[in-house]
Amino acid sequence: MLYYRTRSRMDAEDLTQDVFLKAYKHLVRLQSPQVFRSWLYRIAVNRVNDYFRKKRFRALFGSTSVDDENFLETEEMAVSAQAPDALERKEFWRQVEMMLDVLSQTEREVFLLRFFDQLSIKEMTAALGKNESTVKTHLYRALKKIKNAFGDMQELLEGLC
Repeated sequence: MLYYRTRSRMDAEDLTQDVFLKAYKHLVRLQSPQVFRSWLYRIAVNRVNDYFRKKRFRALFGSTSVDDENFLETEEMAVSAQAPDALERKEFWRQVEMMLDVLSQTEREVFLLRFFDQLSIKEMTAALGKNESTVKTHLYRALKKIKNAFGDMQELLEGLC
């Protein structure tokens, strides 16, 4: 989940470590073991949001550019064994990035949690701290925006669903 968001192996590893340290420190606050997965996702989502907020802040003051680590051009993708596979993968992520660009931040998060992380609606509500109807509304809007903007990419959408 963290790698999908950051597209950087090193950043994802650092964030994963932060998430599990925070979860370990606050494990006593967990009321019900049944919600552990969504609780952990909530910590991860918040940590990713903090990461991007800091990245934007640094870009604002010129210490780094938001585009320094391009979403599509990470080390992992550049060291691919097969060039055709790398091109297909790069094209896929370019299309995914274009799809995500038409969504608001909340719609993007709901879409990613549902289709990339494969969380249920109930798990998404717990991870995001929103009620079920709100999550469903954001998911519906995200799918509608994507369908309207990228109707010709039907096979990509079918692959995600």
